Amino acid sequence: MISRRYLRIKVMQALYAKQVNPEEDMISGEKNLDKSIKNCETLSYHFYSILPEIKRYLENKFDDRKNKIFPTQEDLNPNTRFIDNKVIVQMEESSQLNRAWKAVGVDWSQHKELIATLFSQIEQLPEYQAYMASTSTNYKEDKELVLTIIEKIFAVSELLHWFFEEKFVHWFDDYNDALLQVYQGITFWKSSQEQVVASPLFKDEAEDVAFYKNLYRKTINNSEIYHKMIEENLKNWEIDRIIETDMILMKMAVCELLEFPSIPTKVTINEYIEIAKGYGSEKSGTFINGMVDKIAKELRETGRLNKQGRGLIDRNFNN
Repeated sequence: MISRRYLRIKVMQALYAKQVNPEEDMISGEKNLDKSIKNCETLSYHFYSILPEIKRYLENKFDDRKNKIFPTQEDLNPNTRFIDNKVIVQMEESSQLNRAWKAVGVDWSQHKELIATLFSQIEQLPEYQAYMASTSTNYKEDKELVLTIIEKIFAVSELLHWFFEEKFVHWFDDYNDALLQVYQGITFWKSSQEQVVASPLFKDEAEDVAFYKNLYRKTINNSEIYHKMIEENLKNWEIDRIIETDMILMKMAVCELLEFPSIPTKVTINEYIEIAKGYGSEKSGTFINGMVDKIAKELRETGRLNKQGRGLIDRNFNN
């Protein structure tokens, strides 16, 4: 399931795109935002499909060896523990995943070399070698191997990063979130399941969709108000010197402070500090922390910081 931070990043990117293309209306921008978020799920389906594809690659390789003119004993009796991995078999036989692969157009037929390279990297893992040498395996060990491959091969694979960036140019930022979605989904699978399913994109779809759409709309609708609030709190700093991503993130943060009473103030500030570290300048995190902290205190002092629900009002905020 994708995180709220991921949704905030997607809203930031959508707001930046609208700023670059001011002629884009809010409805079109929102549709593009929906599509961008949905792409994370599409990418996760591609990740789910890799291990079954590697399984088929090995099966074909073993068949070729058996059909040699003079096959060796090893050719005739290959080690099939990886092919028999119950978690990979569950992926391959999942009706839901097969429908999804067809719907999103998963096709590895033109990328056999990539699949072969990934398998050669998997073969080098000590965990894989121990797994293949074991005289017996169980579902827990099957799952541990799959999760290890995701963590130690897929997560760091420059080849896969390059492949998805080339094939889907806007998906680089989705890579880790999509892979985490796959990893977390598999952890809950059980050997007794006849049909496994992918982890849902949202924890609570109605709530999460409402969150990112309202954040997008309200930040746009109140942009001038938030801009003025930020400008009024600047000291020894010209507003024109603020980089665009920092300004967008601060407007979003102010929007959350004013329009999302169920989100704790500290959560909002911490989230935007972390996002700024990845998408702003070296000093963006510190700058946004100071600015949003100051605006939050001003809103609380004037009674405009309306946080509701148990544990959501921080009465000792940053004191």
